[in-house]
Amino acid sequence: MNVLALEPYYGGSHRAFLDGWRAHSRHAWMLLTLPPHKWKWRMRHAPITFAEQLESTTTGTPPPEILLCTDMLNLAEFLGLAPEPIRRLPRVAYFHENQLTYPARHADERDAHFALTNLTTALAATAVWFNSAFHRDNFLAALAAWLRHMPDYQPLAAVERILAKACVQPPGIDALPPHSVRLSGPLHVLWAARWEHDKDPETFFEAMKLLKARGVPFRLSVIGAQFREAPPIFAAAAELFRAEIDRWGYQPTRTDYVAALQTADVLVSTAAHEFFGLSVVEALAAGCFPLLPRRLAYPELLAELAAPDSADFFYDGGATELANRLEELATRTERRDLWRGDPQRGQRLAARFAWLRRAAEMDAALDTLRLTTPTEPSVTTHKQSPST
Repeated sequence: MNVLALEPYYGGSHRAFLDGWRAHSRHAWMLLTLPPHKWKWRMRHAPITFAEQLESTTTGTPPPEILLCTDMLNLAEFLGLAPEPIRRLPRVAYFHENQLTYPARHADERDAHFALTNLTTALAATAVWFNSAFHRDNFLAALAAWLRHMPDYQPLAAVERILAKACVQPPGIDALPPHSVRLSGPLHVLWAARWEHDKDPETFFEAMKLLKARGVPFRLSVIGAQFREAPPIFAAAAELFRAEIDRWGYQPTRTDYVAALQTADVLVSTAAHEFFGLSVVEALAAGCFPLLPRRLAYPELLAELAAPDSADFFYDGGATELANRLEELATRTERRDLWRGDPQRGQRLAARFAWLRRAAEMDAALDTLRLTTPTEPSVTTHKQSPST
């Protein structure tokens, strides 16, 4: 099958998702992308740009049979501008995130127009895919509440229409070599999230301060994407934990990133926002023990791994409880029993998200959608007889 994929923000997790799927897919792909720069402008102009590109690129190429876009595209606007054969395709909108519940530092920073774009994109799609059930439920609940605050003509029925065509399709990960032999030394703690406020670095570093004050030895790696202005807590932490730091800052290559996962013992999250948790799955594949707040997408992500002893992988979200759990895990690491006798547990769960499996499942979902979606008729213009 020929898939036409449109990605207005081809970078980060969006790029990794498309590249991973295409590399393992049995379908043929035509991909139109835009650089990952100025996301608001991308959401505004992408429908116009992609429609113009398709006018000049579809000639002589195999006709697409299905359309895939992400939440960064205003699909409704694009369909109004696209060549007529493209408008008749079955279409999937994949939601990596959304602009209604994605956290803003200040309430007045949120632009409701982008939330409305997500709404119309979901309505214009034949199917709406979310990366987690948490994301789906979080978005639809917030959408219903948001619409009730509108002055009139509240399209509340849209929420049920989107739910009826929604499904969960988690992203995949590339195969990662697990730990070979653990390096000697104290507990190695890894924090691998974006250096932004929604990942709550303050709680993480407060827990590490408590651990240090108690005299618990540890090594520390703090990696993840950085932007122009990182929260000031990172500069202070770099000085405070100078003696404990193994890796600090964004890892420049995939090899460096994988090495950071392979040499760490415990991956910690303090996130106040997480629609899926890709770094957690990759850390599991590399053999890291996850220690996560019991909220967001994490209970869903670890549902198979956590039963029946879910308390082992979660904490209450606060710095004191996080420090307590890390102290306990440091003791278990000294005894070489971090995973309580089953060090491959996390890797077995991560195998569920391997691209070989996920690409096959999503390919099949596209096949089903194409076969079950009625073909939309071409638009024709009928000449009228002149009046007499």
